Amino acid sequence: MSTSLKMTWDLVSYGLSFTDVLWSFLALFFLLAFCVHKISLHLPRKYETCRLYVLFQDLIRYGKTKQNLKRDDWLRALDVPKRWFWHFYAVSVVWNGLLLAFYLISIFQHQSYPLWLTGVLDFLTGVPSTDSQVPQLSTLLVQLLLCVHSLRRLMECLFVSVFSDGAIHVVQYVFGLCYYIVLGLTVLCADRRGKGTGTLLSQLDWFHVAGNALFIGASLMQHQSIVMLARLRTGKTGRVETLAHRVPEGGWFELVSCPHYLAELLIYVSLSLVFGCLFLSWWLVVLYVLFSQALAAQLCHELYISKYESYPRHRKAFIPFVL
Repeated sequence: MSTSLKMTWDLVSYGLSFTDVLWSFLALFFLLAFCVHKISLHLPRKYETCRLYVLFQDLIRYGKTKQNLKRDDWLRALDVPKRWFWHFYAVSVVWNGLLLAFYLISIFQHQSYPLWLTGVLDFLTGVPSTDSQVPQLSTLLVQLLLCVHSLRRLMECLFVSVFSDGAIHVVQYVFGLCYYIVLGLTVLCADRRGKGTGTLLSQLDWFHVAGNALFIGASLMQHQSIVMLARLRTGKTGRVETLAHRVPEGGWFELVSCPHYLAELLIYVSLSLVFGCLFLSWWLVVLYVLFSQALAAQLCHELYISKYESYPRHRKAFIPFVL
């Protein structure tokens, strides 16, 4: 047995899978980054030129929150355009669409996954594949919803959002590309960790309906917020009039600075609900999304407060009345 596979089996003996460990690590990393950033706000200003501080801020910031960061030229050389965000969703549409196709073939044509995919899932879960595994409606629905979400975000990036000359770090870019690949594989891992019985239709339960309802509501909330942000830079004709940042108003912006990040969290919670709230790995994904989006929202919120004296003080960064 290879060392990597043995390590995975050791994790399973403790009730953990490799995906559990991976998402736990990412969630803890962003929680730590959030805490470190909050602490850094109280440090003397002389530390703002410290190379370690600048590197840390360079890795957690992107877009408009990065513009006032004083960076060396070698750090700026590692920037890529923020408008490349659409690459993430393009990869997600293609990759997760492929995984969905494999899943549908396994259901309706009773064909096994390709050997490479079976091997990857064996490693990620530590649970070997068996012919007795029953396809789960929850897994199929989450795959479909993930594809819908990725396609919508791709269309918004290409045809709705108005990107300025903001940048993201190349590390963030590579991470974003890998993120949706691992995310899709995590969805497929649900079949190894759960126990589906009966036909797909007979598995239909109330939490599938509730999860889809929350997904639709959160998606509409996110789309509305993105449209409102885009309109801050376009005129009545829809043409771009400015790339300057303005204070968003109306809708959920009256409660939080970044409702599109809150909606992202709700979308992932809705997918956990579709899983019946029983898939531990996905709850760890939700934790990761919570902490990563909280950090991004906090940075945006601080920028708005520092830039606009009249910015509404009752608004929170991310979660209404809480954070």
